[in-house]
Amino acid sequence: MIWLTWRQFRAQAAVLYAALAALGVLLLVTGLRLHSGSGAVLDRFSGGGTYQAVYLLGLAAVLAAPAVIGVFWGAPLITRELDSGTHRLVWNQSVTRTGWLASKLAVVGLAAVTATGALSLMTTWWSAPITRAATGGHVPSSSGLPGFASERFSPVSFAAHGVVPIGYAAFAFTLGVTVGAVVRRTLPAIAATLALFVAVQVAVPFWIRPHLITPARLTTEITTANLRGFMASGPGAPAHVTVSIGKPGAWIISNQTLDPAGRVIDALPAWATNCAPPPGQPGTTAQRECFAKLSDLGYRQLVTYQPADHYWALQWAETATFLTAALALTGLCFWRIRRLT
Repeated sequence: MIWLTWRQFRAQAAVLYAALAALGVLLLVTGLRLHSGSGAVLDRFSGGGTYQAVYLLGLAAVLAAPAVIGVFWGAPLITRELDSGTHRLVWNQSVTRTGWLASKLAVVGLAAVTATGALSLMTTWWSAPITRAATGGHVPSSSGLPGFASERFSPVSFAAHGVVPIGYAAFAFTLGVTVGAVVRRTLPAIAATLALFVAVQVAVPFWIRPHLITPARLTTEITTANLRGFMASGPGAPAHVTVSIGKPGAWIISNQTLDPAGRVIDALPAWATNCAPPPGQPGTTAQRECFAKLSDLGYRQLVTYQPADHYWALQWAETATFLTAALALTGLCFWRIRRLT
């Protein structure tokens, strides 16, 4: 059964691994130059060029790989057999339904996870010098590098590096197989798999990832030194502020203002618009006095964040979450196959 599955799948696998090998050669050649002269090479990113194009290509490949696997490998895995009726021939032989499905999941799933893991490993190694520069604040925001301007925790950068793509690939593949077993039609299964996977990928960075590990919290005064953003619609309007916390590489999850009673409020009092710095000028005496008044009255800023050293813990936690979901989907898929007629 394993040999039959491989024969059915080998053309797709050959195309995938040929593309992976070609990209690997490109990443190796450019990556060796990037690692050997990081300081000079990083300057070139601001103006675009070959290295930025290679980075974006690798980023797009890692982000797209799980979705492609789920849509084109997972969803048709069972529906193709159901559409053609070949599953009845196999099930009437000595191969059980469970063995038939297990062989397909093992061969195709292993190929999918291995390819995604290799792709993520290559791109993570290639971009390591840029990651170090970004966490140190040395890559300008005008560099055009999505993710690195806001450091490694950005939704794009986090999802395209480290071990997380392996979890995504396993989840996307088993999601596609399970949807196919439920829907039993190839095109609807492909559409449903894509929609569900995209929905999960949008939801995770905003509602799940920040809470996989308990974030740190810091309550601080609002001063001219730590002021990061100040927004008011006009004189006398409520003012919204954000502050920096002086922790390079940290992921700021929320930046909330507390009133003197310690309650979270939407904005500072209307008179606090006087604290706004003059456009293009450093803090003035009047601004410092305004912030001193806020401090004396008891206004504070509550910053919730993930420290930079939580990066790999979050990577492994998110990977474990997706692998657990993949195992649950696999169990559901086996349950469904046993009840197919």
